[in-house]
Amino acid sequence: MGMVPGMGSHSSHTFPEQLPVPTTPAGRDGLAALLADPGRAVVALDFDGTIAPIVPDPDSARAHPEAVPVLSRLAPLLRAVAIVTGRPAGTAARYGGFAGAPGLERLVVLGAYGAERWDAATGETRTPPPHPGVEAVRAELPGLLEKAGAPQGVRTEDKGRALAVHTRRAADPQGAFELLREPLADLAGRHGLAVEPGRLVLELRPPGMDKGMALSEFLRETGAASVLYGGDDLGDLAAYDAVDRLRGEGVPGVLLCSGSDEVTALAERADLVVDGPAGVVGLLGALADALGA
Repeated sequence: MGMVPGMGSHSSHTFPEQLPVPTTPAGRDGLAALLADPGRAVVALDFDGTIAPIVPDPDSARAHPEAVPVLSRLAPLLRAVAIVTGRPAGTAARYGGFAGAPGLERLVVLGAYGAERWDAATGETRTPPPHPGVEAVRAELPGLLEKAGAPQGVRTEDKGRALAVHTRRAADPQGAFELLREPLADLAGRHGLAVEPGRLVLELRPPGMDKGMALSEFLRETGAASVLYGGDDLGDLAAYDAVDRLRGEGVPGVLLCSGSDEVTALAERADLVVDGPAGVVGLLGALADALGA
């Protein structure tokens, strides 16, 4: 992959006071490698719930107000920054406020789980043809929700290459989630799609699309020598798996969790847990400070 081996898992490190210390040896090795050679490090982050607070209406999501200023300080010191999201790449770039921001020339958005890509350096988006099953599901979804008795407040989000059903606004969000899980899985299966559960959302998308594949391919492309990946939801577990595989190959990495009460699976595996998007932004700022930005 063009990457260099990291330090041994039992090595000890001294970190700048402003940085939280990872709780695992592998995480400490990953952070030490990033600090020692930031020019060959990649910081990769989920969007919703990680740098953008979760909101009832997904179309109202915006990056934390300090996210772009912090990334503008940090990105020029790194090999690259990647936003890895299920949203369309252009949408995430717009909601993030990344276009035209100074210092973000090395930022890319890997949207639709890597099927789309937006580059800050050019402002261009690359989008391959959508999976044919998405169009069929788009046509059938309203009727299915009505037939399944979807309660008031359930809403759909059209992501172009995927469709998401959100239950956060229902009177009983978890009950609505469980009610719709099986009929949506049946619908997806009939059209060659898969269902990815998340924080009060069920996403119908083509199989084989996941954040682990998107992250691995980007790290290979950039020749990264270390990586920090931050996420908050079940869809980020594939990226965690990718970082774990790389660590097994001697490539140092840090698993960061944007913590919440809704999903605990990431916190149980993370090297560092912070308090939501504000905590992520704070950590990125501390990292920029430590690197002298």
